[in-house]
Amino acid sequence: MTDFAVLDLVPVREGETLTQSFDAAKALAQAAEKAGYTRFWVAEHHNMEGIAGGATAVVLAAIGHVTSTIRIGSGGIMLPNHNPFVIAEQFGTLDALFPGRIDLGLGRAPGAGPELQNALRKNLHQAAECFPQDVIELRALLTGDIDLPVKATPGLGSKIEMWMLGSSLFGAQLAAKLGLPYAFASHFAPDHLDAALAIYRRDFQPSEALEKPHVMAAMQVVAADTDEEAEYLSTSQAQAFVRLRTGSPGKLPPPVRGYHDTLPAQAKAMLQHMGQAHAIGSPQTVRSKIEQFIERTGADEIIVAGSTYDPQARVRSLELTMEALAS
Repeated sequence: MTDFAVLDLVPVREGETLTQSFDAAKALAQAAEKAGYTRFWVAEHHNMEGIAGGATAVVLAAIGHVTSTIRIGSGGIMLPNHNPFVIAEQFGTLDALFPGRIDLGLGRAPGAGPELQNALRKNLHQAAECFPQDVIELRALLTGDIDLPVKATPGLGSKIEMWMLGSSLFGAQLAAKLGLPYAFASHFAPDHLDAALAIYRRDFQPSEALEKPHVMAAMQVVAADTDEEAEYLSTSQAQAFVRLRTGSPGKLPPPVRGYHDTLPAQAKAMLQHMGQAHAIGSPQTVRSKIEQFIERTGADEIIVAGSTYDPQARVRSLELTMEALAS
């Protein structure tokens, strides 16, 4: 039985305010809960005017207050941007506010140039090299499995579900060694998906948190009444990704009919390559593609990404996707 979760980047749409972006995220989380998704994750990004999830713990607190049963968490916190003690306090606070509902997904990629490094007062590449030790320290601050000279309050004793995130083989190896559940970012970086899952499952060492390997794989999913409408809606995300990869990121733009036909060959090839972890189309098309992806990966969970310019179209996409999978 495969579970389904939602990944939200908290997009800032062209012509919208940040307040509208956060309102849309809260409404989407409520819709995901109602539709039967098990988790709602928010991703940490910085210095990007089109993504508003930088203060991830704060966003999750807002989402927690408008939901009641769905798990909420980070997909993920980029730990090199922080220190383990602060994250333990933040997510310990979330666990106290919303007991039994908090996930802490951790990523290693700093994803930052020198300007952001200066703003964060950190050498992020050096911090990334300390990532395994920081994960172990963070887990100890939450569980007490290692005696540390300081105690995180809130934090120590909280019932947080820790996850390792990745888009390469490194995260798979670390997740296996520490006995953590593993989520792969195949929705935008599918190249190492199969190898990473094989390594994780082969090398997994049981822990107090997890007895056997547990895999989540990400897909870009946009469902609409017809294939044509879904393709049209998905062009907002496609435009945003092409702009990001060509050095001109911005707010999420409106969809454009025939967008792919306007692209140079290199951009078309890039989008087609990512399409191996996409399910864009009518409910029947989406169900077929998700089922094929599950058969390929053996994933225990699928987390669906896929921003749309119209927030209601994303809500409708989540509803149609779950209805199709349940039929």
